[in-house]
Amino acid sequence: MKKVLVLGGGFSSEREVSLDGAKSIFAVLKNKGYEVLFHDLVDTWAFLKVLKEEKPDVVFNALHGNFGEDGEIQGLLDMLSIDYTHSSLKSSVLGMNKDLCKEIVSKHGIKTAMSETKTFEDFQNYGTKLDFPYVVKPSSEGSSVGVFIVNCLEDRLKVFYNNPDLKLIIEQYIPGRELTVSVVNDEALAVTELKSSNDFYDYQAKYTDGVTSHILPAVLPDKVYEEALDTALKVHRLLECNTVSRSDFRYNETDGLVFLEINTNPGMTSLSLVPEQAKYRGITYQDLCVRLVENAKCRKIK
Repeated sequence: MKKVLVLGGGFSSEREVSLDGAKSIFAVLKNKGYEVLFHDLVDTWAFLKVLKEEKPDVVFNALHGNFGEDGEIQGLLDMLSIDYTHSSLKSSVLGMNKDLCKEIVSKHGIKTAMSETKTFEDFQNYGTKLDFPYVVKPSSEGSSVGVFIVNCLEDRLKVFYNNPDLKLIIEQYIPGRELTVSVVNDEALAVTELKSSNDFYDYQAKYTDGVTSHILPAVLPDKVYEEALDTALKVHRLLECNTVSRSDFRYNETDGLVFLEINTNPGMTSLSLVPEQAKYRGITYQDLCVRLVENAKCRKIK
């Protein structure tokens, strides 16, 4: 059996979510007979030392956010010729950079919300050309971290980030139903509707039990349901994702189906959507973890 190093923790605001998922993954792979190690990424040199000493066949990338799903760790493992789960450097960069991803999918006929990008400092000084309401979020973050819905000038003044140079995406707010679609092994699994008791599906709603209801399968017109499946698979292929991705949408009768973003390294916690949709389609959590390990790869140095 392969020797697998499960990599969790990391440097992003999603550290605790990563550790939660990594623990579950570790237990599953150990039970499946793999030789499994766990590493909490808090120091890059320590990680390199572990890789040199342990020589794993595969790194299971359970990291999230910056330095985890944005191409950084992928590039490092490519240079070391160590296979890793989930998507490549290229796919990770494109998926994590929300404005760049929107530009790519828009060119291929996929509907997205009107938006613009600027630094937080420029947003503070000049605002935006978009009418209220709109959404403000970091261009490269995950799990709805740092997202603001701005309905009026008073809301705009509450938007704050510690970094004036932080690149933001300001996006027209699309009212309606929150939908998500997982893709596993080049097949779109199902459509889930997310109903949150919060104002929107934010970080707390994603990772607090009981805050959000998952309606699986989503009750939608057949045509809309199929469109969501087809669009998620199309985005997965456009970005050349490996094994797993999850795409998020908004839907209402006026705007139709609107693509929001893709996650190339979606969560693997007990509340996570990909394992839930996989189970709905007859794929166990254990099988999902195994598929990720067995499909792991890296960019080979010739």
